[in-house]
Amino acid sequence: MKMSPKVLALALTIIFVSFTGGQCYGEGELQIGFYKGKCGFLNVETIVASVVRAKFFRDPTIAAALIRMQFHDCFVNGCDASILLDGSSSEKTAPPNLSVRGYDVIDAVKDQVEKLCPGVVSCADIISMATRDVIFLSGGGRYNVQTGRRDGFVSLASNVDLPRPTLSVADSIAAFARKGLSDTDMVYLLGGHTVGVAHCSIFQDRLYNFQNTGRPDPTMDSWLVKSLRIRCPQNSTGSSVVNLDQNPLSSSIVDNSFYRQILAHRGVLQIDQELALDPLTSSTVSAIARGFDFSSRFGEAMVKLGAVEVLTGTAGEIRKSCGAINSPKF
Repeated sequence: MKMSPKVLALALTIIFVSFTGGQCYGEGELQIGFYKGKCGFLNVETIVASVVRAKFFRDPTIAAALIRMQFHDCFVNGCDASILLDGSSSEKTAPPNLSVRGYDVIDAVKDQVEKLCPGVVSCADIISMATRDVIFLSGGGRYNVQTGRRDGFVSLASNVDLPRPTLSVADSIAAFARKGLSDTDMVYLLGGHTVGVAHCSIFQDRLYNFQNTGRPDPTMDSWLVKSLRIRCPQNSTGSSVVNLDQNPLSSSIVDNSFYRQILAHRGVLQIDQELALDPLTSSTVSAIARGFDFSSRFGEAMVKLGAVEVLTGTAGEIRKSCGAINSPKF
């Protein structure tokens, strides 16, 4: 069937975007209050917050889940909600993303905004707004979220190349720098572990056979080694989880307790502990642990993360459903 020039041009546009891996930049910039007036008298951010609040009160652990989701999304193809797309070889299927959760929260928000204001709010913006809201609900500061992102077309497991928890500080800094984020940004963003958990399998080598020495990691507090060995027996499947902030009074609160723990050699992940030991980052960690401005600075770092390689203007699309690309209308 012969396509008209207009239809052919649309088809070529979609193909071009697909082959560029989503890194297509449109007109416009992210801005605070992007949705003001775009849904009549409705306040989009209030709609998002109401759904997120209800979900959070039923399950406060979604705070860590959404912080992690935003990080995993923005580090691959930029903040374009590519992690939400379903498919046999989508980003969801990559090993580092198999334990990502919180999709139900984003879907619930999307359903609500589509009912009240169809075709306007992107899934990428929903991730950013919802994450901001759970951080606030978990005791962190409330920061302004810039919006105006559009959703990407490409989601491939083969594109997922996230910094591993065993990377050196120098290599982690380089990975963040490739996304336009500074070493200070990195230290604050890893502070998301203030409400996170880790499966035993991720750090079990630090308890029993660090770097094939047959011994635990000497940088880990000996009492913590003993405690974690109870939770993570050597011959277990490694599926149990432990808090990354080992202060039991603060493990569900977004604060700077995590930094005080790693200064005391109580970091669970190797990269977390190395932050406090490496000269490249140790002074920043110490300053955060002593300071009182973690919430605001963490929010600033999250804003910078949320601006990584975004699609705006005429690039991308506004998905009807966060798990699927809209069908082109020929």
